[in-house]
Amino acid sequence: MFSCNFSDQPPQRLPSLPSQLQLPLTVNSRETRSRAKTRARVKRAKVAMVDEQSLAQVFFLNNDQQWEILGKGHVSTIYVERLQGMCLLVRSEPNGLQILESKIKPDTPYERRQGTLIVWSEAENHGMAISFPDAARCYEIWKDICQVQGKDPSTDITHDALVESENETLDDVAETYEVLELPDCELGNLHQIAHLIASALTSSLHKERLVLLLGNEDFIKKLLQLFHTCEDLEDTESLHDLHDIVKGMLLLNKASLLEILFSDKYIMDVVGCLEYDPALAQPKRHREFLTQKVKFKEVIPIIDHELLQKIHQTYRVQYIHDILSPIPSIFEENFLSALTTFILLNKGAIVNMLQEDDKFLSTVFAQLRDKTTDDDTWRELLFFFKEFCAFSQTLHSENRDALFKTLRELGILPALKMLMSMNDLQIRSAATDIFTYLVEYSPSMIREFIIEDQHSEDSILFINLVIQQIFCDTDPELGSAFHLMGILRYLLDPNNMTTSSHCEKSEFLQFFFKHCMHNFLAPLLSTTSEYIRDKDNIVGSDENNKNCLNNYHTAQLLALILDLLSFCVQHHAYYMKKYILDKDLLRKVLILLNSKHTFLNLCALRFMRRMIGLTDELLNRYIIEGNFFEPVVNALLKNGTRYNMLNSAIVELFDYIRMENIKSLVAHIVEKFYATLKSIEYVQTFKGLKVKYEQEKERQNQVGKNLCYVLYSKIFCRGSSVIEEEEEMSINENVKEEAVKPPPESDFEDYFETEKAKENEDKVDTPSQTSFGDFKFTSSHSADAADGASNPNCRSVISLVDYSDDEEEEEDETPPSKRPHLSP
Repeated sequence: MFSCNFSDQPPQRLPSLPSQLQLPLTVNSRETRSRAKTRARVKRAKVAMVDEQSLAQVFFLNNDQQWEILGKGHVSTIYVERLQGMCLLVRSEPNGLQILESKIKPDTPYERRQGTLIVWSEAENHGMAISFPDAARCYEIWKDICQVQGKDPSTDITHDALVESENETLDDVAETYEVLELPDCELGNLHQIAHLIASALTSSLHKERLVLLLGNEDFIKKLLQLFHTCEDLEDTESLHDLHDIVKGMLLLNKASLLEILFSDKYIMDVVGCLEYDPALAQPKRHREFLTQKVKFKEVIPIIDHELLQKIHQTYRVQYIHDILSPIPSIFEENFLSALTTFILLNKGAIVNMLQEDDKFLSTVFAQLRDKTTDDDTWRELLFFFKEFCAFSQTLHSENRDALFKTLRELGILPALKMLMSMNDLQIRSAATDIFTYLVEYSPSMIREFIIEDQHSEDSILFINLVIQQIFCDTDPELGSAFHLMGILRYLLDPNNMTTSSHCEKSEFLQFFFKHCMHNFLAPLLSTTSEYIRDKDNIVGSDENNKNCLNNYHTAQLLALILDLLSFCVQHHAYYMKKYILDKDLLRKVLILLNSKHTFLNLCALRFMRRMIGLTDELLNRYIIEGNFFEPVVNALLKNGTRYNMLNSAIVELFDYIRMENIKSLVAHIVEKFYATLKSIEYVQTFKGLKVKYEQEKERQNQVGKNLCYVLYSKIFCRGSSVIEEEEEMSINENVKEEAVKPPPESDFEDYFETEKAKENEDKVDTPSQTSFGDFKFTSSHSADAADGASNPNCRSVISLVDYSDDEEEEEDETPPSKRPHLSP
């Protein structure tokens, strides 16, 4: 497919075909050496192309809104009985096949452009165009169209303007197919070919056409044969042209061209052409480097000849890629995407071919596990396997799964454990890189192996060996330690932890905090304990001491440790909370605020900030009881009025507590440090803490008052109801006594016995208890209940609350007895 750019400017008139054929005669002054021969060739070409000169080109707009050429032929207008109208008819030469048959409809808009193009639309999104070799022939056809539609031939548009998507600069399309005629591959035409390729790189349409012209192996073969001729003749100018031609062909970014250029027959000649860069005073010796200085090492002999060729080709193509970098600014950023893809596909093919060879990988691992293997062989095996793992990143997921399953079965992890414990720095570094590839691919597989490793006979666990490598890094910038710390973080990252029957998240975390965390914290504990032990003779004064807080190397290592601890606090709060409380970890971390290195101070503050961010009241009580805000406040005061990251971090810590209104911490800070912090007025954080504190204090007082009122109201109301019940019972008893007439004296004893029996029955049923909170109330329905305190079995509200004034009032004021009204 070919694409065209739309343009608001009117298209330029297409040059006629004869002038294009004469272009090679005027471009290059070097053609004077073979002028007679070239003139004869052009004359022959004119005779052969005389018929082509009269042919028109037919284009159509495809579904991608790009113009494609339909063919070339003679154009005529003729009445077609089948279509019942005049039609545009185009037939190819010399076979006379019909290319186009289009009925001229009265309402179809036609447009003539620059005298040589006629454009119209057959249907929606189906544009058509004819490019004529000259204006005269175009005008003849245009008159026929205007006659059918009843329009004046002097106009260039028969109806309204065409749709914008069809208003394409078709003159560029036609020009591409006429101008981009590749000259013969001869010595005298090299400069013209180089110029043609350079100009085509700026247009996607020209690039597509050029790829079709160059994608001929015969042309590339002749071109590279000319390279040897130019080298023999020491024709520097032609060699410079060849450099531009080959580089331009690579920058066309087409896989079909790369397949030919990078074949075994031509790749070294391509490298040779790239040696003669016109921008360099002297040519580079790329071929000499690839053939003489580069040595291909076979740690394990490779028998497969195809595999060997693929390995050599990949290395050389990668070398060519490096030659073409950096990317020139006039090209897109992905202008070498086809070259990069070619390399990646080759790497994937190499890995697959090695994986299919069972003996090869088995032999490699047998030598890796063999403790009698010398260090040089180990080193070469690891370098090979490191590159093998790098190549495997290009595989599809299914193939990569199968590969890493095979590697695990062959014992890659036990071999790495053995190699990472060796003293050779290069061996340890290569083993670490391979371990990184495995962790990035399948962290769950590594976690499973780490847990299983505790049952091995080795005295040191694999994960502890990795931690040990972090602390043994001698690089001043701790490059390797930083890399390994990233691996630990990846293993502890809950986002890539999947629950399975073999390795669950909780199981790995329990294992890590039990068997590894103390080793991980060893430098931190050692440094802080040294500081505490030598507090009077400050360790920080001796910066050469490895346990010194001001030692840059130590500070960097502690910063890495604190970063991972902060990560664990955020993502594994349960385990870290227990560890912090058991080991009193925050106390040791805050000692690092005494270091002169601000980045270490910030790491310590970040750790405390993560703890407070959990909003766990148990941790808050731990912070309060340990008085851990004191070193933070001291660091703020020591920093003074300087506005820096340390100041911002401390203020943010207090501001977070204020905004979240963590009541226990707010109260602790205000009560203990507000007198010191109230002078800081450039932020309102500390005044805000004071306001929060006062609001909470007032709220608590109000709650206390409300609680007392509620309790008093409930107790008083309950007691009043009990008294009223007792009074009512007493009145009822009095009414009964007065309502009954006294019996005769003779019957007095019988009457007394009867009443006594009734009283006994009442006493059996009357005692009942009512509970309210922790208090119990007892009431009686007997006549004696009216006396209140006189009855020892009766408890009233007055005996529950000891109000002396109330007792006096009750003694002085006896409720008046109510006289019952009896019916006659």
